[in-house]
Amino acid sequence: MSATQTITADTRSKGQIARATRRNEAIAQKKLTSKGATIAAAIIAIFWTIPTFGLFVTSFRPGADTQDTGWWTVFTDPKFTLDNYVQALTAGGTSTTLASAFVNSLAITIPATVFPIVIAALAAYAFAWIDFKGRSMLFVFVFALQIVPLQMALVPLLSLFSDGLTIGDVQVFPGFGLNDVDYSFARVWIAHAIFALPLATFMLHNFISEIPGEIVEAARVDGAGHGQVFFRIILPLAMPAIASFGIFQFLWVWNDLLVATIFASPGALPITQALNSLSGTWGNRWFLQSAGTFISIIVPLIVFFALQRFFVRGLMAGATKG
Repeated sequence: MSATQTITADTRSKGQIARATRRNEAIAQKKLTSKGATIAAAIIAIFWTIPTFGLFVTSFRPGADTQDTGWWTVFTDPKFTLDNYVQALTAGGTSTTLASAFVNSLAITIPATVFPIVIAALAAYAFAWIDFKGRSMLFVFVFALQIVPLQMALVPLLSLFSDGLTIGDVQVFPGFGLNDVDYSFARVWIAHAIFALPLATFMLHNFISEIPGEIVEAARVDGAGHGQVFFRIILPLAMPAIASFGIFQFLWVWNDLLVATIFASPGALPITQALNSLSGTWGNRWFLQSAGTFISIIVPLIVFFALQRFFVRGLMAGATKG
């Protein structure tokens, strides 16, 4: 097949994928836009929004007012201040302020999102388009890892990172020796990547395996190797699924407290730990915590709205095939 025929087949296959995606989206939209669904969604949205709106109003109220009156009193006695946000940025836990913890969360979340996506995309391509012995059994094993509770792996993983792994007299894994390093993110990155890989591989495999085989075969006829097929064909077509999982992983890591508290060094704690400390020992400064909460959701909102055009398309395509 010539290069022109390859490009034509590629374009035709992309058109087929786009038409199928639009058809599935139209069916889903039709089911979700019935009168009953609209009313139910409106009621849920109202009940979901009221507490969030109250928290938002509280974040701008003077601390003394929040101790005596509810947030709804702003409609009769409006008093607002930005001091809560200023104090929240300079307050925090014993080792980090909210501002430094915000930077730490970026340093944790971005690599912990990119690493599993890169590894899972390569693994998904191998499972979908490379024929090797034991492929099906290995894929089932990777998929089954999703049922392992995260909490069960925390202590063994922490022991592995700290002391390494020795079998008999042979040291299989030396350990990192990072317990005394103040700003170390390596253990958190590895932990989040490990926990995310099974689901990421499963979702991306389901999407990549649905790409028409004519595209891959045409590229191979033209002399393309696995690397060229992956980077020039598979990766661009799989961007909706990658963006969908990227949103999920970013939000999971950004909102995580358990994994980061266990594996992060004192100076590398995330914003969730600082938020946990903002309310004070007796919870008497929860107005600062409300301000810190809205500071913490700025980045997730930016990520979601930047990638949301891929979200539904990739989620539907990546979760329909088992």
